[in-house]
Amino acid sequence: MSKQEQMDKIQAMVNKIKYTMMTTCNNENQLHSCPMNTTETSIGAKEIWFIGHTPSETVENIKKNPEVNLAYVSQDDKNYLSIAGKAELVEDQEKLDELWSVMYNAYFEKGKEDPSVQLIKVVPHGAEYWANGNAIASAFKMTAAAVTDTAIEKSLGENFSIEL
Repeated sequence: MSKQEQMDKIQAMVNKIKYTMMTTCNNENQLHSCPMNTTETSIGAKEIWFIGHTPSETVENIKKNPEVNLAYVSQDDKNYLSIAGKAELVEDQEKLDELWSVMYNAYFEKGKEDPSVQLIKVVPHGAEYWANGNAIASAFKMTAAAVTDTAIEKSLGENFSIEL
């Protein structure tokens, strides 16, 4: 699979799932994860956008250490994606206007004019993708491997890592 095909697969998965667990590192070098809604993604342009709250533990952690991880899981296809990147806290009213939807009014009392609205852009630098394929076929392969005492991890699905 070419690098462009891998990037397209990652792009499609993020577009389909939308929700991720964003992991940051706090002052004590402990990992902190929180669910985030991906508002816009362009893997080719190296931009993944979120609308977050400030102050929040996530925003404070990004200020001190911008390295983050985004974990996406597809429930229907059993696909997994881990994206490593560098987060930026962005002040850009035009971008906020572009990304805003009425859904966010439920989280911000004053809508997009709320002072606690914080744009977060993640610039991805790497990703790893796992696709387990059909759950029934995987279960059959695992059962057959257990009975025959053979390893099957290579045949359970697709896996690739990519530098972005």
